[in-house]
Amino acid sequence: MTEATERFFESLPARAPTVLRGLVDGTLQIDLSTDNQTEHWLVRMRPGAIEVSRSRGPADAIWYSSAELFDRLIAGEAQGVAAVLRNESTFSGNVVLFLGFRRFFPNPPGTRDPREVARKAAGRLG
Repeated sequence: MTEATERFFESLPARAPTVLRGLVDGTLQIDLSTDNQTEHWLVRMRPGAIEVSRSRGPADAIWYSSAELFDRLIAGEAQGVAAVLRNESTFSGNVVLFLGFRRFFPNPPGTRDPREVARKAAGRLG
C-alpha cells in the first residue's frame, strides 16, 4: 500500500464533518489489489462522521479496485463513477455509500463548477 493511500484514509475522520452530510449511513468495505495481494479497508460512515479500520466486513457495500487506480483517484487524476462504468473497478451493495465516499476524492486539476462559470458569464452579459 502506498503512503498516499495511508494518509488518505488517516485524513477521513477529520474531513468527515464537512464532506458527509445527508443520507450516508452504513459500512463500505474497500478492497485494493496489487498483483496477488489485497488490502482491506472497512469504512463506517454516518452523517458527519467516519471510522476507518484495516479489516473486512460485514459491510453494506464492497468496492473492488486496483491500488494503482485508487492512487489516481486520491490524486484527482481519475473519477470513481467513470472507473466503475469502464469496468476498471467494481462495486456491489448500497450505492449511496459509494456516492458518499467518492466526495472525499479531489476534483481533477482545472475542474470548475459549471454554476460558477455560468454566474461569471451572466455577470459579463448584464
